[in-house]
Amino acid sequence: METAEKTTITVAATVIALIQKVWDLWTKPAHVVKWNNASDDWHTPSAENDLRPGGKFSYRMEAKDGSFGFDFAGIYDDVVEHERIGYTLGDGRKVEVLFAPDGNSTLVKETFEAENVNPIEMQRGGWQAILDSFKKYAEAN
Repeated sequence: METAEKTTITVAATVIALIQKVWDLWTKPAHVVKWNNASDDWHTPSAENDLRPGGKFSYRMEAKDGSFGFDFAGIYDDVVEHERIGYTLGDGRKVEVLFAPDGNSTLVKETFEAENVNPIEMQRGGWQAILDSFKKYAEAN
């Protein structure tokens, strides 16, 4: 049996905020809808999150002009409060998000398995842009 090695991509940002605040803003749907976009012409009109192993999440991501949209969804594999979130996306790809507090800031690092449709740099850029949007939101609230 042949197994293809999966390409993983890592993005990171240091957020000037304490871990409790970062965790809450990252995980609570009322906040997710305010930061989960890669550019100003996209938004997340709805978000659901059952943050526990076996729990499901679904974030509806759409172009603001209505031209395109999709559900970013998966099932949690591992949740360690203020430390780590692991999940499996609907297409089977694995994602791990690590939270590392350091004084008044928190490093957020996401590692995900790349999909086979879009170029690696495009995927990295999109995920980094969303993470940067989170950083901006967290530091302003």
